[in-house]
Amino acid sequence: MKAIVHPSVLHGNIRAPRSKSDMQRACAAALLHVGKTLIYTPGNSNDDLAAMDVIQKLGAVIVEHTGHLEISSAGVMPVNDTVFCGESGLGIRMFTPIASMSSQQLTLTGSGSLLNRPMHFFDEIFPKLGIDIMSNDGKLPIKIKGPLVPSTIEVDGSLSSQFLTGLLFAFSASNASDVTIKVNDLKSRPYIDMTLQVIKAFGMKIPIVDSYETFSFGPASTISSTDTIQYTVEGDWSGASFLFVAGAISAEVAIEGMNPDSVQADKQILKAIKSCGAHLSYNDGRYVVSPGELVAFEFDATECPDLFPPLVSLAAYCKGVTKIKGAKRLTHKESDRALTLQDVFGKMGVKIDLDEDIMYVHGGSGMNTAEVHSHHDHRIAMAAAVAALCANGPVIINDAEAINKSYPDFYHHMISLGAKITLETN
Repeated sequence: MKAIVHPSVLHGNIRAPRSKSDMQRACAAALLHVGKTLIYTPGNSNDDLAAMDVIQKLGAVIVEHTGHLEISSAGVMPVNDTVFCGESGLGIRMFTPIASMSSQQLTLTGSGSLLNRPMHFFDEIFPKLGIDIMSNDGKLPIKIKGPLVPSTIEVDGSLSSQFLTGLLFAFSASNASDVTIKVNDLKSRPYIDMTLQVIKAFGMKIPIVDSYETFSFGPASTISSTDTIQYTVEGDWSGASFLFVAGAISAEVAIEGMNPDSVQADKQILKAIKSCGAHLSYNDGRYVVSPGELVAFEFDATECPDLFPPLVSLAAYCKGVTKIKGAKRLTHKESDRALTLQDVFGKMGVKIDLDEDIMYVHGGSGMNTAEVHSHHDHRIAMAAAVAALCANGPVIINDAEAINKSYPDFYHHMISLGAKITLETN
């Protein structure tokens, strides 16, 4: 699909999409919960749908109702020997440890860029947990045979926190006793906070956390859980970040459905909006953002690397050179996002320099009409669309359907706010 975004002035109210990070964790917890789970305001992105498919392959039964899902589970009891995680990095890294709780031999795989993303940590850690594993030289597909036996292990947290999330779910549901997960150089700590929050909400065994370096499970305990768990999926700060930036560079936008007390890492977009000089207020469950005298800012995105695309869209309209730290975290995303951002925004007339872990965005000189490609990356497609709102002519985005991975309603939400966007099927 091709999206043609014309210069536009936005105005109005919009309800943000649901968090796929929260939704996928809720699906994992619902699978592990023996009983019934009601998930309210579920997400509908490709990653969300993939998570729903995964837990059904692993034994859960899902009934869809208006506004909520009803999930029944007796634990991990696979009904299929192949589990497909779509293109979700969280999905494959979280569900593989969970799937290994079964003694059945399973093959886990995915699609697109996920097939080339590193999964070597499974080869290194699983044998220490009694799991037989065979991977494709550290990549998908992966064949495993459990059951997982919780043991004290040490993992590298520098690449991603997603594998740790899967281990925490699996250890908790296995009623791990007197074992510790030691973590070196953990990145994206807020996502682990989200994991622990979901574990607590589902009444599962909670580890003792020491400085995010050790996660210790005490003596075995009698797990008593409510037969029916009710859980409401939060608004997505990752997707909403593009709406905040759209308001900051175009006109006043009101964003509803966000939790101001959320532990989501990408809530830090608020800090960037304030730092650049845009106007931001919050009242009665609604954030209102509008343009100001936008100036360059400094931002550390090490713990929230998914903010790089919207931050670049924002920085492109800020006078001066914006400095964003954490660029090394962008290599193993749907695309090599640092280079992709440099390419896409370069075509629109914005210079981006990369120096090791720092990205410098030269902004304030305007945005040019151009034809770009999303590089099959949902956040790149959205970043280009938002940046195009104040360009000097239309911007054509190829492979625009990449947004379906996380925010399938994005273009329609933008149109409802006044954006002039034409969608063409190739």
